[in-house]
Amino acid sequence: MMVIVAGGAGFIGSHLCEYLLERGYEVICLDNFITGREKNIRGLLDDENFKFIEMDITEPLPEIDADWIFNLASPASPPDYMAHPITTMRTGSFGTYNLLELARKRDASILFASTSEVYGDPQVHPQREDYWGNVNPVGPRSVYDEAKRFSEALTMAYKRYYGLDTRIARIFNTYGPRMRENDGRAIPNFIAQALRGEPLTVYGDGSQTRSFCHISDMIRGLYLLMESRYSEPVNIGNPNELSILELAKLIIDLTGSDSRIEFEPLPVDDPKVRMPEITRIKEAVGWEPSVGLRDGLKDTIEYFRRVIG
Repeated sequence: MMVIVAGGAGFIGSHLCEYLLERGYEVICLDNFITGREKNIRGLLDDENFKFIEMDITEPLPEIDADWIFNLASPASPPDYMAHPITTMRTGSFGTYNLLELARKRDASILFASTSEVYGDPQVHPQREDYWGNVNPVGPRSVYDEAKRFSEALTMAYKRYYGLDTRIARIFNTYGPRMRENDGRAIPNFIAQALRGEPLTVYGDGSQTRSFCHISDMIRGLYLLMESRYSEPVNIGNPNELSILELAKLIIDLTGSDSRIEFEPLPVDDPKVRMPEITRIKEAVGWEPSVGLRDGLKDTIEYFRRVIG
């Protein structure tokens, strides 16, 4: 069975490629290395069932046969998509269109990796899939939020018009080994700062909340969703919520760091709360997270110790 993973050299994508290869799939990884890294897939290059194509999915795609297509291609952290705003929007429009067209021509199933950011700064908590969101369409985060919302709409249009077999996974905060230390998101920022003995930077007063899903749980959820026939959007994330300040203190504790906490102004449109309601995916495919935050953070901290030295 042939599987295309667009964005396969990224954090989530590389773990997904590895997971699929372990289960006997043939995998074609597409990536242009804007935020993905060659070292994430270096260990897979000698596998006869793995093929890497360096390319931008907004450009015409090669004629590739596939049974499944995972569309994980896009800058995903605020520093990345703000540094590449046009690329982010092209990826979430032309890129999504190209992959949907390939799926249509090959009669393949396609999973679009959306995001919790489609809910914006939510006025409903926790966030359910039937919530339409509270997104600033012209704010600094809009290049990512609206690209993902457009991609969801386009994916559903292909399902309704062509009968394409589609999935939409709204991914909530995910963490684990292979995150970049300069990723810009809370967990890699805090771990890198703590291991270097630097102050941990908390934005606002730290009362804003998040919930964090370990990469192993996320990959299992994406796989089970693709295996299913469920085509409505589903949240995939861990519903255990904590404040950013609590997270910073926990990482200081787990790293044994002497770092202190410094506070800086909250970025524009930064969500005050973020937590998935996961009843839909539980009922659809029987998925729920199994890795607790402390255990997942220990695993991630050990990875960063090796990387940072």
